[in-house]
Amino acid sequence: MPNAQSIIAIAVGYPNKLKDAPASKRGARRGIFARASWGIDYHSLLRNRLNLLEAFIKERVPEAECLSMVDTGVLSDRSVAERAGLGYSAKNGFVLNENLGTWTYLGEMLVNLPFEPDTPVVDSCYDCTICIDKCPTGALVGNGQLDSKKCISFLTQTKGMIADEYRYKIGNRLYGCDTCQQVCPKNKGINVLQDDIQLEPEILKPLLRPLLTISNKDFKSTYGHLAGSWRGKKPIQRNAILALAHFKDDTAIEDLKHVAINDVRIEIKATAYWAIGQIMGDAEKGFLMNRYEIESDELVKEEILKGLEVN
Repeated sequence: MPNAQSIIAIAVGYPNKLKDAPASKRGARRGIFARASWGIDYHSLLRNRLNLLEAFIKERVPEAECLSMVDTGVLSDRSVAERAGLGYSAKNGFVLNENLGTWTYLGEMLVNLPFEPDTPVVDSCYDCTICIDKCPTGALVGNGQLDSKKCISFLTQTKGMIADEYRYKIGNRLYGCDTCQQVCPKNKGINVLQDDIQLEPEILKPLLRPLLTISNKDFKSTYGHLAGSWRGKKPIQRNAILALAHFKDDTAIEDLKHVAINDVRIEIKATAYWAIGQIMGDAEKGFLMNRYEIESDELVKEEILKGLEVN
């Protein structure tokens, strides 16, 4: 946009408390989607907001030109927000706003109109390192920098095998991780509700076992409106298997055996065999030894062996 004169930055707060959340209990264990994935996909939500803003501007200045961006544009949402004074980059890497905390979606709009620039906000994290100290994998390395390969939020969105040292650290997270935001003192007491963010407890904290065999059609119809569905069902299913291992849910063994034997996706099969060994140990060594002789894929056999090594 060669004639752009200003960037309008926006921040929309989102909720972080789930009212009437269903309980996770033996035989009915549940996973959870990160707060940024609660409600309609934030890309759509912010585009709707920016479209309204564009209409507002053009109603007053018909010749105005506007170009909006959310997440995938050529600009860095965080850098734009900082320059516009919406907040500062906290040590957890999020833009921290005085009223919304770090629970925000960010977007921006280029316009060919001159606006008086706002002043950046002064960093007030000072010597606090709670988010760094509490990161489950040590992914936060200070000064807002992140080792993404260690970040649980990143790991939950990959499609391959999760490295051994991170499998239990993922816990019951199906998509994303909120730990560094939950522990931030600046976020205490903040829970922003929005009319266009509808919370669905059964979908945002779903039962794990039905996820193992959910069809593509049912996955899209149930979870397709969430930002957390963008990578498809495979990462969610793998994470659900890891969550069942995390809970040591022996009621899910038959479901896991079905997946291990019948699923054609190598990473899903392998993770299911690993989980069976983690949950049952000696009780399922006969099953695992038998399947080791039957399975031909080396990755699958490697994960079966890990299960056999569990005492």
